[in-house]
Amino acid sequence: MIKKFCKSKKLLKKFLIIIFIITITIYNLNISKANNIEETENPEDEKIDIDSLQKEVLETSANTEEIEINSRIALIYDRASGRAIYSKNGDKETPMASTTKIMTAIVVLENANLKDVVTINSKAAGIGGSRLGLKKNDKITVNDLLYGLLLRSGNDAAVALAIHVGGSIEGFADMMNKKAQEMGLKNSHFIVPHGLDNDGHYTTAYELAKMADYALKIDKFKEIVSTRIATIYINGYARKINNTNQLLGSINGVYGVKTGFTNGAGRCLVSACKRGELDIITVIIGANTTKIRTADTIKLIEYTNKNFEMVNIKERIYNEFNRWLEINEGRIFVNKGEKNSVKLQLEDINYEKMAIKKGNIDKIEIEVNTMFYLEAPVMEKDILGNVKILLNNEVIEVLEIYNKETINKKDVVDYMYEFIYIITTRGIV
Repeated sequence: MIKKFCKSKKLLKKFLIIIFIITITIYNLNISKANNIEETENPEDEKIDIDSLQKEVLETSANTEEIEINSRIALIYDRASGRAIYSKNGDKETPMASTTKIMTAIVVLENANLKDVVTINSKAAGIGGSRLGLKKNDKITVNDLLYGLLLRSGNDAAVALAIHVGGSIEGFADMMNKKAQEMGLKNSHFIVPHGLDNDGHYTTAYELAKMADYALKIDKFKEIVSTRIATIYINGYARKINNTNQLLGSINGVYGVKTGFTNGAGRCLVSACKRGELDIITVIIGANTTKIRTADTIKLIEYTNKNFEMVNIKERIYNEFNRWLEINEGRIFVNKGEKNSVKLQLEDINYEKMAIKKGNIDKIEIEVNTMFYLEAPVMEKDILGNVKILLNNEVIEVLEIYNKETINKKDVVDYMYEFIYIITTRGIV
């Protein structure tokens, strides 16, 4: 009887332990869902047959000049000119999930030593979502944390880097926002370094493309995001990690940049692709599935390379301006000036080439506007007009026209010399 009782007690104990484990597991899953977590962005690890998808996209869009994008937000950014050449809700403020980590990496790369060794604290080790798998007291370099941040989309790596560089999550967010202001990003605001949904944490597709463009000019960033497989070291032990960006090595010309997913942002992908002279950044935000996100990105890439070509816009502008000068510069009169004519200079354009849709190349117009009557004095660098560049009747660029040198107003001595010159040349004296 006693043996039976003991046996029953042991079975009951095992049963209670099993119930406890199941309860804890369900609780953790619920917490994960409540936090809009990118389950080890490992929705980002959902495998897509890229070759078949690209073939499907090419077959369905082979004879169309327009594209149908299923994602909520999409944009194509021309790196040569800094212009958006296609936009679907590209200026709409939106959560951006782990594409946040582009700005995180910028701030780290500009403020930290890659060789620094970081000891992981409980805050970094305990963050949910996509993870590199760091534990409290692990030791890892800033360099390897950046690989974990950008390849594996590690939220733990993001928090560790933020605390190391900014002293705290809040301190690092301040640095992110300061950098955004320096970059002229007026519609972006950062609360966290990883991108989990937070009120007040947002950007636009256009400004996200500008962040990616800026980051890709940093050699180390470009090196990391173009890497498919990397070896990092945690506590001195080697570990291989794969990039969550499946387009790398699959789509011709793709060399980055970053995936993302939260409930608020949907599935996101920022990609960089260079074929020939065309160098573009594409942004997808708010795709319902990884397949849609990937298909839409391929559509943007193929659409651009089929329909756009690079034009040397700087050469066209300066050729037109110089032709205009030959005819009109001498017609500008300075009343009461030591000189009665000016020398003009055009503001320098900060890029040479621009991606333009093939059907619009003949629709480029360059319009020169200046004042033809001026009152002295006219100072050096005074703005006397502008050059407008229009594409299909839309103004895409405005450059100022400056005065090259100061023209002072005549004084009494100038008038005396002028009077003497007139009477001597006309034989009055």
